[in-house]
Amino acid sequence: MGKKLDLGKPVYDLVQEYPELTDILAELGFSEITKPAMLHSVGRITTIPKGAKMRKISMMEVVTALMSNGFELVGKMPNIFGKDEEGENAGAEDKSADAAQEENTTEQLKGYLKRLGQGEDLESVRKDFVEHFSEVEASEIMKAEQELIKEGTPITEVQKLCDVHSALFHGATKEEAIANAEKAVQASLKKEAAENQPAADAYARKHELAKALRETVGHPLYTWTLENEKMGAVIHEIQKDMDAGLDISEKLSELRPLSTHYAEKGDLIYPLLKVRYEISGPSDVMWTVDDEIRDEFAALIRETDHSEQWTQRMKAVLQRADEMIYKEGNILFPICAVNFSKEEWYGIYEDAKDYPPVFGVEVVWPEAENYNKEKRAGMEADLRAGEVVLGGGHMTVPQLEALLNTLPIEITFVDDQNINRFFNEGPKVFHRPQMALDREVFSCHPPKIEPMVRAIFDDFRNNKRDRVPVWMEKNGKPFLVTYMAVRDKKGNYLGTVEVVQDMQFAKEHFSTC
Repeated sequence: MGKKLDLGKPVYDLVQEYPELTDILAELGFSEITKPAMLHSVGRITTIPKGAKMRKISMMEVVTALMSNGFELVGKMPNIFGKDEEGENAGAEDKSADAAQEENTTEQLKGYLKRLGQGEDLESVRKDFVEHFSEVEASEIMKAEQELIKEGTPITEVQKLCDVHSALFHGATKEEAIANAEKAVQASLKKEAAENQPAADAYARKHELAKALRETVGHPLYTWTLENEKMGAVIHEIQKDMDAGLDISEKLSELRPLSTHYAEKGDLIYPLLKVRYEISGPSDVMWTVDDEIRDEFAALIRETDHSEQWTQRMKAVLQRADEMIYKEGNILFPICAVNFSKEEWYGIYEDAKDYPPVFGVEVVWPEAENYNKEKRAGMEADLRAGEVVLGGGHMTVPQLEALLNTLPIEITFVDDQNINRFFNEGPKVFHRPQMALDREVFSCHPPKIEPMVRAIFDDFRNNKRDRVPVWMEKNGKPFLVTYMAVRDKKGNYLGTVEVVQDMQFAKEHFSTC
């Protein structure tokens, strides 16, 4: 029996299981696989089919090479007959009745959007939508959106269809609506599995995961769901007070974290769905709606005249925000759950730490903490193949050196022991001889300047200051010398960076204004 190789697994996992894959894939054109830094980073999130697509390598050649080396391919099989190899109609078959019906459904959904675009009343379109599509799946609406976008339909028009989404899940009660939503999502998953029977078991497991992730304390879906619950509670309180004619000015401030919640989606979810999974609907449509809600809410908070028009606008934006909570929980989050890998969730969890807590929600996910800690340790130790691996990416040493030397500034880094550790190269106004490296920084300054420099460094070390700008003139030109404390994520002092900027360009620019 051959060695079983699952094409759905990341390249990194496969190479760990079968080290000989490195040479095989390298010969096929996967040149980056020989670089440990790339294997440990990109390789953890890229499969062989995805890598082949990015590097324009024929999957036919890949499959042939793998099988000739004794591998038995399992899991979801990619389409190895592209039109470049078999012509425009490669692998094409007559459309089945189901396929024809699906295409017809998509066209009908697009028709509803066009009716809205022509100015027809939303409720009229919604009524027809519910009547004819009570059983439509969420994936079908998403497909219609994506096709419209590809055809060049403006995003502002496509987002109107997003407002019709709620009609899909309408029920007599909120409980019934949620039940219908879950039923639709489940039906969508079953359909995808049926279309690719070898992956049916995987899809079934992922559907169970979609629910389990919301119940995993600390997982991003758990956190965002909790944020939405708190956001919804505040929205409903404000709506209730508005109906009672009460002043809502103070209560509105409690809803400000809404913008951070939307920012997290915009930075952490939408781009990943669109770029890595080619699911453009949420990023192109829901993201736009998010921005509109956020901008309108911010504008209304700034206004002091709470006229009747202001009240109606506020009610409308609150309703849209409440509907977005519903769409996130029943459309967006399940889509993420069945697509994102565990490693991607770990990364999302880590990146989310850069945002302030939303509605006071702060939850730790121990599993991700352990994984990210081990990953950081591995990256810190992985300086092989001439690459420097950092939190924001990786570069070869020549690339990093050239980048630092290209910046239009002079840089000096002094460590926490006051020792010069780095100067960037190139012409400098303030000369820094290489011999000054590994020497105490104070020896580089004239006696009359040394006390000031010592005071600055002491203040940085004792957390009294973080930044000291010094303006001076040299050779008839103005310069800005800025000293900045360098601290790690915990605030520990690591040293000081001195940056010198020639400000003549600014002087000339403003003198002509």
